[in-house]
Amino acid sequence: MSQTMSLPHEVASTPHEVGSTEKPAAEDAIELEQPGLYVNREMSWLAFNERVLSEAGEVHWPLLERLKFLAIYASNLDEFFMIRVSGLHEQLEAAVIETSPDGLSPRDQLTRIGQAIRRQLGTVSRMLSIELLPALAERGIHFRDWDSLDAGTMRLARQYFRHSVFPVVTPLAVDPGHPFPFLSNLSLSLAVEARDPETGERKFARVKVPESLPRFVSLVDLDPGRQAAIDRPEEHQFLPLEQLIAANLDDLFPGMEILGCHPFRVTRDMDMDILEEEADDLLSIVNREIRRRRFGACVRLEVDARIPGRVRRFLMEKLEIDEEDIYESGGLLGLGALMSIAQRNRPDLRDPPLVQRTPADLIEHPDLFAAIRARDILLHHPYDSFSSVLEFLRRAADDRQVVAIKMTLYRAGANAEAVRLLIHAAENGKEVAVSIEIKARFDEETNIAWAQALERAGAHVFFGHAVSKTHAKVALVVRREDDGLRRYVHLSTGNYNAGTARLYTDIGLLTANPAIGEDVSELFNSLSGFSKKAQHRKLVMAPTALSDALVAKISEQAVLASAGRPARIFAKMNALVDPRIIQALYRASIAGVPIELCVRGICCLRPGLPRISENIRVFSIVGRFLEHERVFVFGPAGKEEYFLSSADWMPRNLHRRVEVMFPIEAAALREQIDHEVVEPALVDNCRAYDMNVEGEYTRRCLPEGATAKDAQNEVLERVLRRGIHIADKS
Repeated sequence: MSQTMSLPHEVASTPHEVGSTEKPAAEDAIELEQPGLYVNREMSWLAFNERVLSEAGEVHWPLLERLKFLAIYASNLDEFFMIRVSGLHEQLEAAVIETSPDGLSPRDQLTRIGQAIRRQLGTVSRMLSIELLPALAERGIHFRDWDSLDAGTMRLARQYFRHSVFPVVTPLAVDPGHPFPFLSNLSLSLAVEARDPETGERKFARVKVPESLPRFVSLVDLDPGRQAAIDRPEEHQFLPLEQLIAANLDDLFPGMEILGCHPFRVTRDMDMDILEEEADDLLSIVNREIRRRRFGACVRLEVDARIPGRVRRFLMEKLEIDEEDIYESGGLLGLGALMSIAQRNRPDLRDPPLVQRTPADLIEHPDLFAAIRARDILLHHPYDSFSSVLEFLRRAADDRQVVAIKMTLYRAGANAEAVRLLIHAAENGKEVAVSIEIKARFDEETNIAWAQALERAGAHVFFGHAVSKTHAKVALVVRREDDGLRRYVHLSTGNYNAGTARLYTDIGLLTANPAIGEDVSELFNSLSGFSKKAQHRKLVMAPTALSDALVAKISEQAVLASAGRPARIFAKMNALVDPRIIQALYRASIAGVPIELCVRGICCLRPGLPRISENIRVFSIVGRFLEHERVFVFGPAGKEEYFLSSADWMPRNLHRRVEVMFPIEAAALREQIDHEVVEPALVDNCRAYDMNVEGEYTRRCLPEGATAKDAQNEVLERVLRRGIHIADKS
């Protein structure tokens, strides 16, 4: 994805060789705040989502995995409109015109967003109709249109409509006695035009496609006898629910002449605004905002490309949106629903099951706490099973010597085994204290329900600050032992969510390090009470100290390089946006520090700028698992410092969230991180995407005659060679 830029004259004048130690005559003369030095945040996110879309076009993936990537692309885009595009609209409506670091106004950004997305949607339409649907049909998975059904199948489908759909659907007329209905966020609807045959009067109605029913009707399942007779047991036939409803509108509007039926879909502003001065009762404020969010302004209208102009204009008027907010589709709307098909039980069309591992230390030692006392243990998910973390909590809940358990929860999920174990611990008489983030976007209601369940069990629950989120992932177990109380700690880059732990790459640390234990105790005291302490023994916290610490670590490498000594920076994260961090990286590059940045998603830094970022390489890995770990390495070979963190390098993480960065000091664990994170990312020669100075990404091409090295496959092989593994498959 291209974003044309104009480099300042003094920056572009003299290109240097990558790795050159020649420095500008006066580094201070380069103004690092110039807009030309930054990629637009929103356009960078769209470039990331385009990489997800690209994976759907890769023939090396099993077919249903390709469909999965397409569904993820669509779901990502929904959230982008609900949060990011809505935020730009809010700026325009409030006449708060703030330019982004790259110099674009909200209006400029909306224009570029619209152009980029429309281009991507053209790719989606072609990919689905020309590649994926025909390929799926060849393997027995058919998406049928109503008109293509034979008489027998139509009869069965009509029966299903009468028995299972008709009682659920509510047609809503729009006329002087019936105002235009409220359209809920992401709801798929049918705009129905009809005529009264007696009066000739034209009428309009909206029919919502029920979200409580499967979006794709399995036609084979409608006739058990026919299903048993099919020669190929893997045969599937699906009819979109909206087509079934459209074909049976006579039942919904008896006696009327149906003139047309046109699918459309609405996206609303779903961001949540909580003002610090009004948040005396955070729980009630969040509950209020959840209710208010349902009625957010419309920010996108998706329509079928064949929709008549009169219906299009009618919807625009009723939804109060402009033409630029309308997005046409030549096929299905709401492609995120394809995930239900992608998850079908067809092993021949999906990735092979993941065989997860349990570290040898935890298997060979019968006493889990003794194993942690003996040495720090690193858990690399999803390659290592999340069951080890749950076992840590389970042992703590049942161990008579454990007196207290404290934990932060950000996204625990609807089926949260970790929370159930905390409830069990509280019922067993342990002192349980939980910092639960009820402002975790789109998980607010789930987290509120868990908070109430924990309180009923006798746990202490606290919600944090109104304007900052607690994003740190920390668990503390306090145990009474022969020599006094001892703290056992789990720190992680990812959430306490067993479901996402099978899909996201994250790293956790189990440790009994006393200094880390004291820091974690102080963290929980600051979350539940009052504290302004910024400096700790081992941990570095945001929002108090993390930004300064990162700039200091980057600057240390710049000082080394300026003195002609070896220096190096490697960082892996989800997003790089913070201007201050970017400027520190630019200064380090100018000083000659080789910098390698593995940034999965948004990256606002421009690599390869003459005299500024020649020594910076940025690349992204998009694969079977979502790259989620944050790993930072500072220093040359043999002198590296290794850190893990819950925080990306974004303003919100560094300044508006409670985050933790923690060191990895054991030599064996540093070697493990190098072996399982750093090296695989750097040796990937066929899957990673390299970013250029324009913010565009190009997939690496396998050199002729070279052995393919896919970073995630490389990690999987290295972890399995590490030792004992268990057959925990998903």
